[in-house]
Amino acid sequence: MPNEPLAHRISRELAARIVSGRIAPGERLRQDHIAAEFGASHVPVREAFRHLESRGLAVSEPRRGFRVAGFSLAEVREVAEMRAALEVLALRHAAPHLTPAILDRAEEATRAGDRAADVETWEEANRQFHRLILDPCGMPRLLKSIADLHTASARFLFSGWRAEWEAPTDRDHRAILHALRSGDLDRACAVLARHVQFSGQRPRTRR
Repeated sequence: MPNEPLAHRISRELAARIVSGRIAPGERLRQDHIAAEFGASHVPVREAFRHLESRGLAVSEPRRGFRVAGFSLAEVREVAEMRAALEVLALRHAAPHLTPAILDRAEEATRAGDRAADVETWEEANRQFHRLILDPCGMPRLLKSIADLHTASARFLFSGWRAEWEAPTDRDHRAILHALRSGDLDRACAVLARHVQFSGQRPRTRR
């Protein structure tokens, strides 16, 4: 990203590695190694670590630095419940601003997910769908909270599906779009809430 502060770039890259599982839960984030990799001083690296901590991706330990945060099934369920509540709130505010063109783009994101060859590609298409139908709410703090929760739930998704990936057919996305096009906002919100809460279940039970 042009003109992106170095601390933000380091944080973004480390977050992608943590979410995808390339850096495992519990692994130490070694300040010297990361500073050398990015050609940075320790100041932006420490700032990046603090940003990861604020997103729940890293934890600080006295005199030991930072390590990648772990996650339990209970925490994942909590994230799913929070996402469901906040995404429904966002959708109710976004609905009056959803144009046919936006819904068409959301449908294309769903088709892209159907064609995905790996879980990372599917997750990006899935995230794009949710962004398209929620961003018109015009509530940046709410959207920031949803984005952070989505990142947390993506970690669980990747850890459970990486070894046994097969692209799902997302009937929920299509049901949400159908309800929105029909003007049935209550139905769209109900399907969205159920859909998001599935992310709090073990991946093997979602078949």
